[in-house]
Amino acid sequence: MSTGPSQPAPSENGNQAAITHLKGSATRYWREKIIQYLLFLAAFSSVAVTTGIVVTLLSESAVFFQQVSLWEFLTETTWTPAFDEPKHGILPLVAGTLITTGVALAVALPIGTIIAIYLSEYAPFALREIIKPILELLSAVPTVVYGYFALLFVTPWLKWLFELPFLVDYMPELDAFSMLSAGIVMGIMIIPYVSSLSEDAMRSVPMLLREGAYALGANKLITSIRVVYPSALSGIGAAYILGISRAIGETMIVAIAAGMQPNLTWNPAEPASTITAYIVQVSKGELPREGPGYKAIFAAGLTLFVMTLGFNIVGHILRKRYREAY
Repeated sequence: MSTGPSQPAPSENGNQAAITHLKGSATRYWREKIIQYLLFLAAFSSVAVTTGIVVTLLSESAVFFQQVSLWEFLTETTWTPAFDEPKHGILPLVAGTLITTGVALAVALPIGTIIAIYLSEYAPFALREIIKPILELLSAVPTVVYGYFALLFVTPWLKWLFELPFLVDYMPELDAFSMLSAGIVMGIMIIPYVSSLSEDAMRSVPMLLREGAYALGANKLITSIRVVYPSALSGIGAAYILGISRAIGETMIVAIAAGMQPNLTWNPAEPASTITAYIVQVSKGELPREGPGYKAIFAAGLTLFVMTLGFNIVGHILRKRYREAY
């Protein structure tokens, strides 16, 4: 009498399930290992690139400082490395960089912060979804377009403004190239960086803090300034540092609108050159690669790197201090 096909023993089913489970576990293990290694390579690549930049700047700058003393580099007030009698004082380039950056920040930080407060606390959702992408489009405009906008529109407008009868006695004479027009347009360019990141930081503040302020009788403006802004200061500080770094590293706007003349002046109405503009000017290939004039771009780049690093360290310390305070 036939008893039908034989069924596998329970122990065989258990072994197959265990083998399948082990194969799946091994697959997940190696998959996670591969992802872990890929993430490590991504993180290591950023460190490696930064290290390579620093090593290149230091090695090339060491060759420059073998021919030019560090004291002359830091204290000389004339920057003419390509002349027959070269002068290698970095102060004119540092002054031009600081002035244009200061003008840009005077435009971008208050306007960007006000826009962020409005978008975060006042604007309806539909309006915010329209305004924010339009603002972010400003960061997609090529900087060369901003440069010619500063040269052909902002500079003539400023000249007309400074020549008004009730202002002509109080305003300086504006040259065809000026740090003022370049700085104003740089500020317009970095407004999206400040406003977008600041608005994201403010929107991440818990609604409980706003409701607590309203319960104590504060209106929306007081709540925005005294509660939301301090609570989001860590993210807002990061937006400010990004704006500062973006302004310091800007090249084409200052190269077109500021005049590329390395003058040691603190008057924003006069032409000047910045560190990045000089690097662009020299990198055209007109100087021999082994001469001190060409090596000066690495010393200037190292100076710019130190300045940016200093601003980032100061910003980190301030953010940490304010975060502890609040």
